[in-house]
Amino acid sequence: MAEQKKTSPAEFLRQVQAEGRKVVWPTREETVRTAIFVFIMMVILSVFFLGVDTLFSAVVRWLLTLA
Repeated sequence: MAEQKKTSPAEFLRQVQAEGRKVVWPTREETVRTAIFVFIMMVILSVFFLGVDTLFSAVVRWLLTLA
């Protein structure tokens, strides 16, 4: 296995700054649109899992009446 050269703390900080300058932040509109999408998906999945849980609960209750 090849040995890796140790990076000095100063060089590391320069590399972090260089990478930080490459970051492209989303616009306010993109952030709001994504947040709304996440909220809508959360509501849809919550209702879906509520239905699945209710169905399983009813099936288990019915099975317990047979015992």
